[in-house]
Amino acid sequence: MENQFSASFKGNFLMAMPILADQNFYHTVTCICEYTPFGALGIVVNRVHPTLSGKDIFDELDLEYVPGAESIPIHIGGPVHIGEIFLLHGPPFDWEGCLMITTSLAMSNTRDILEEVAMGRGPKSFIIALGCAGWGPGQLESEIKQNAWLTSPVFEDIIFEIPIETRWEGALKKIGVEPALLLDTAGHA
Repeated sequence: MENQFSASFKGNFLMAMPILADQNFYHTVTCICEYTPFGALGIVVNRVHPTLSGKDIFDELDLEYVPGAESIPIHIGGPVHIGEIFLLHGPPFDWEGCLMITTSLAMSNTRDILEEVAMGRGPKSFIIALGCAGWGPGQLESEIKQNAWLTSPVFEDIIFEIPIETRWEGALKKIGVEPALLLDTAGHA
């Protein structure tokens, strides 16, 4: 019997269902960047760090930056590797550590892309995140079976164009789900 989750979740969104009690993921939208038999890695796209900005990152790494770059928001990408920087971005894709997610979306975490973003020469569309989300082998599949997540293809406009505070609702509406109709309690038929 073939596993119903044998397809890859790479390039998909996970939208947290209201019953997901983990505060790291309550009402989050996570872009799955990598998915293998060994687990999955994603970046939460709708949580912004309350105190950090581009200036803090660029100063910490001793990078020169142009006016305006200091106010780039820093996302909370997830509770794993919280000291590491990840960029979700559109083209170009010729950075040292560029991992393609879809044909038009990638994740990078190397200094070359950060230097260019700081100088205003990086990708037109990007978010900078500290940390990521991670799942061990079979963990994500199990959580999906327990109705903790809804899945859909990635919608780049959700990541790059709509206000951060409306991304969860926006992602749900894109797949025809009315957020107000989701209950915060689990139900059984």
